[in-house]
Parts: sequence; C-alpha cells; structure tokens
Amino acid sequence: MANGQWYPPEWPDRIRALTDGTLTPVPARRAATVLLLKDTPDGPAVHMLRRRASMAFAGGAYAYPGGGVDPRDDDLQVRWAGPTRAWWAERLGADRTGAQAIVCAAVRETYEEAGVLLAGPTAESVAGDTTGEDWEADRAALVARELSFAEFLDRRGLVLRSDLLAAWTRWITPEFESRRYDTWFFVAALPKGQRTRNASTEADRTVWIRPTEAAAGYDDGELMMMPPTIATLRQLSPYPTAAAALAAAPARDMTPVLARARLVDGEIVLAWPGHDEFTRHIPVGPAAPAGGGPA
Repeated sequence: MANGQWYPPEWPDRIRALTDGTLTPVPARRAATVLLLKDTPDGPAVHMLRRRASMAFAGGAYAYPGGGVDPRDDDLQVRWAGPTRAWWAERLGADRTGAQAIVCAAVRETYEEAGVLLAGPTAESVAGDTTGEDWEADRAALVARELSFAEFLDRRGLVLRSDLLAAWTRWITPEFESRRYDTWFFVAALPKGQRTRNASTEADRTVWIRPTEAAAGYDDGELMMMPPTIATLRQLSPYPTAAAALAAAPARDMTPVLARARLVDGEIVLAWPGHDEFTRHIPVGPAAPAGGGPA
C-alpha cells in the first residue's frame, strides 16, 4: 500500500455485483462527525482517534469522533441556542427536524467519544470540566441509549450551542458498501476549560495532531484513513488558526461526495468526484473466493 488508504478486501466483488445489477444498495444512515480543533504554537491541531484493530469496519484507521443519528435526536424539545433550525436546514440540505437531528448527533457523539460538550448553561456560556463521576454516569447512559440527548440537556439545565459548530463537508458511503452512512462533517474549537479523552470503546488511541503532519503520515503509509478523513485533513491544512477554519466554513460547498464505480476497458474504475487521488482501477476477473482479497 503506497499510502494509508483503507481498502476493504471485499470491495472488488461488491463493485462487480453493483455494476452487473445483482447488488441492491442499502439505504445510507444519517451520521455526523466533528473535526475538533485547538490552537498550538505551530498552528491548529485536530483531535483524532484510532479505531481498534478488532473493529469489523475500518479497524486500525484514524478518524474523528462521530456516529449515527439517534432517532431521539429528532426530538423538538431539545434545548437549543445559536442559528435556528431553519438556518441549519438550509445549510445542511435537510428539513428542520432532520437538521436538528444531525447537529444533535454531532454534539452528542463528540461528548460520547471525546468527553467534550458543546453546550452550556446559557446561550453565551459553555460547560466547564465534564470529567466527574456524575458526568461520566450521564455520558455512559447516553452511549447505552438509556438517556436521550434532550433528557440529558434538561437534567443538566444546558442548551445545545449550535453556534460552536460549522458545517464543513458531506460524504456518502459508496453504494456497494454493506454499511452506508450519509455523513455531515463539522468543525469546532475545543471549548476553554474542557479537555479531550479517549471515551470511546471503539478506539484504542487518541491524538492531537496537525493536519499537515497527519496527512504526511498517511502519504507515507504510516497512518491508515478512509478517503473523507484524509480529504478533510488536506482541506484544513492552509488555515493558521482554529478560528480561521471556522470562519471559512460557511462558504464551503455542502454538495455530497459519493463514489461512483463504472466499467471502462475491462476494468472497474472507482472514483470520488473532485478527489482524483482516491481513484482506483480494479481489473475485471473472476470473483474472489469468500474471504479473499482484492482481485
């Protein structure tokens, strides 16, 4: 592997099945992930976690805190501050209820996996230290889905600070994948008084790393990542501060990026529009046996 692109061994067979019409795409589940930033003397760093090698999907790959929408994230009783749900609906390309669910998922998953909470007692404040035993009990209840995010905010007397987030990009898992997500990527700055920790059962390591450093690790084959992860790292690299990245976010195009597979001259060409570095050419040959690698 010349770089660190994660390449599942079952992709060629599934792409063949999609191109010959024997594979029906599964629906993409809504999801959100957050590029959490903090300033350092050498420029902004981003918080990343490494998925456990035992994970069935992207084991060993570096990613950001995030996950799927909880159906209860659509609850209109969520305590809210910042841009309106209507504003977010237009920005995210969703309806108002869906926009709230996506923003809630971003905030909730960041708390669940990194221990960082983008919420506060008022619309102008943010929670401080969230590492006490009582906080951990609530976080664990959220992870177990014993507590909805709306209930958590009510219990704590907090409002979700949607103004601390900025939408950055949107990627949809390719149609040939068995697990598919329609994922909105956000950027946010680490709130003062809070600190990250590895709170995810799916990660074995977390790091603060400059985007250029992480991209170099990918290019050298040392850090494994999926296309959306390395693409967003490269996009962040030019910004000198976290504030500069957040300021640039509103002008970014939120058109979804979706990989396409097509047959060209006896091979499958897999391409992500606008991201030529991820293009793959897969020879068309006999299907691999069960459990086999790329053809």
